[in-house]
Amino acid sequence: MKPISKIAAGVQASTTLAIDSLFKAMKAEGKDVVGFGAGEPDFPTPEHIKQAGIEAIETNLTRYTPAAGLMDLRRAACHRLEQDFDLHYEPQQIVVASGAKHSVFIALQTLCDPGNEVVIAAPYWVSYSEMVQQAGAVPVIVSAGEEQDFKITAAQLDAAVTDKTKVFMLNSPCNPTGMVYTRDELQAIAEVCTRRNLYVIADEIYCNLVYDHIEFTSFASLGEDIRERTILVNGVSKSYAMTGWRIGYTASNRYLAKVMANYLSHSTSAPSTISQHAAIVALAGPQEDIYAMRRAFEQRRDHLVERMNKIGGVSCLKPQGAFYVMMNMKSFLGKTMYGQKIESAEDFAHLFLEKGLVATVPCTAFAAPGFIRWSYATSMQEIDKGLDRLEQFIKNA
Repeated sequence: MKPISKIAAGVQASTTLAIDSLFKAMKAEGKDVVGFGAGEPDFPTPEHIKQAGIEAIETNLTRYTPAAGLMDLRRAACHRLEQDFDLHYEPQQIVVASGAKHSVFIALQTLCDPGNEVVIAAPYWVSYSEMVQQAGAVPVIVSAGEEQDFKITAAQLDAAVTDKTKVFMLNSPCNPTGMVYTRDELQAIAEVCTRRNLYVIADEIYCNLVYDHIEFTSFASLGEDIRERTILVNGVSKSYAMTGWRIGYTASNRYLAKVMANYLSHSTSAPSTISQHAAIVALAGPQEDIYAMRRAFEQRRDHLVERMNKIGGVSCLKPQGAFYVMMNMKSFLGKTMYGQKIESAEDFAHLFLEKGLVATVPCTAFAAPGFIRWSYATSMQEIDKGLDRLEQFIKNA
């Protein structure tokens, strides 16, 4: 037989989903494993949102919707952007897709031609580079280390741009680092994007999970020219504990929105109608559940960071948003633990899972070798259990 698509053959499995699958398989076998791999809130979807989904089923609101999503949902997204960031969009500028991940994918398909370069600020969410390659484009990774709080500078971006560069991808608050770019940092980056004529995909799915009274700045709010060249990506998965409902959306200029809607019309069409009706209530209804979840995440973060930084051999920065901590485990590289030489974060993470029964995510695929991501989207009890096991794992090695 003839070979399959080179693009398809080059796609790698998601590291985060692979770890989560292994964790769930071990759990199903009855092993007392603790999981810190999943990037989803452990809270149930708020009751009033669930009821909206149930009502949609019971009143037979189960038929196809326009490819770009229900007009009421697009209006609700506009309302949320106006309320939260003072951003004014029309419903025709909103395109609903099957989660924020799908929205990023559609945005890249819309913007990229084969051979275009896409600059990605690293550490980055593992799927970004894979989706860039699926669009036939070339990922160009610009990295910021721990000494930079994992945030790249405008000068770094400027230096990476070539005549092939088409898009800059930014994620703030960031998965996996939890860091949030300040308004001044974003303003400097925006100047580069305008001067070098770049499109921007701004993934802001964690925008409502920012702590310590830090101001979140939406990239599109930095000026009219920036808003015209930006595709904002957002959704209901993280803020409203609706990961499995699969509703994301983009906000962009009308032309880009039309093209993305056309792309959807010939691929997946719109997401579940039932989920769309629930998302309307999430975005347009009361927001108190978000605040309660955010307070809980902030308490967990504080506890996790304080305890982790007291454990010998590991350390972490205090994240400002999302629900992840990046654990620095570089002190173990080259050493032998449990008879095995630790040559990478993967070695450490797999051994920690095997011997310590704790599932975490090695960050080499996030362009952060030497770090391991912990998700604190789990209970305080599980956090303590995992940290107790980390201490014992290191002590008994």
